[in-house]
Amino acid sequence: MTSLADAHLLTLVPPLIAAALVAGFLAGLFGIGGGAIYVPVLYQTFEGLGIPHAVTMHLAIGSSIAIIVPTSLRSLMAHWKKGAVDRKLLKEWVVAVPLGAVAGALVAAAASSGELRAIFAVLAFLLGLKLILGRITFMLGTDLPGLAGRSIAGFAIGVLSALMGIGGGVLNNTFMTLYGRPMIQAVATSAGVGALISVPGLLAYIVGGWGEAGLPPVSLGYVSVLAVLLVAPVSILVVPLGASLAHRLTRRQLELGFGCFLLIVAARFAYSLI
Repeated sequence: MTSLADAHLLTLVPPLIAAALVAGFLAGLFGIGGGAIYVPVLYQTFEGLGIPHAVTMHLAIGSSIAIIVPTSLRSLMAHWKKGAVDRKLLKEWVVAVPLGAVAGALVAAAASSGELRAIFAVLAFLLGLKLILGRITFMLGTDLPGLAGRSIAGFAIGVLSALMGIGGGVLNNTFMTLYGRPMIQAVATSAGVGALISVPGLLAYIVGGWGEAGLPPVSLGYVSVLAVLLVAPVSILVVPLGASLAHRLTRRQLELGFGCFLLIVAARFAYSLI
């Protein structure tokens, strides 16, 4: 069983590395952890390995969160050096966002595979639609809401991100720009949000899946160590390239491409529920 799984994993090395390159670049460019790319790719990988269907989606999300840890930290460091991060907001979110991430991970652990795929499909569709429509022209205010409002927003971003296995970049970018913050500051700050989500989310997915039946070899709860060790290092290498480009170029074409990708992923997961 173990040797068969390892053999299947080796045949999927090329697509996983390709996804790692794209996700790492997007982590720096959009301030996201790449989970929206990792989750569907890992889901298909685990399904192809013959891992029980009941845990493949949990594994994909948990492993994605684990991969996001180093990419988010590397992206945060790259943007921090450029002085674009809203450090005050990150300090205020140091409790709310991690609490939301843990809550989301615990909900995911208790949910079925079908429920998780439905949640991912709906959220991926909404995020993809938002990216295709482009930057929101209206604003809810000229500055961020008060501490209570910011805390609620941070908690919600943490919950939704942990349920999807993403770093929260698109969600935070939307929140900050709706309140008049410059896009480049939102992108840079999102890298920090990804770090606040991924670290506690990782621990929660490990605990939530500990001892679960049907997990593949070399797993810690709902985290496949083999997949993480393969994908994470490649992603880290290209994060600074994305962060550098974010400060110099328009992202419209990449937004359209990423938005279309999310819509395709949403349709794929929706179809799997039929």
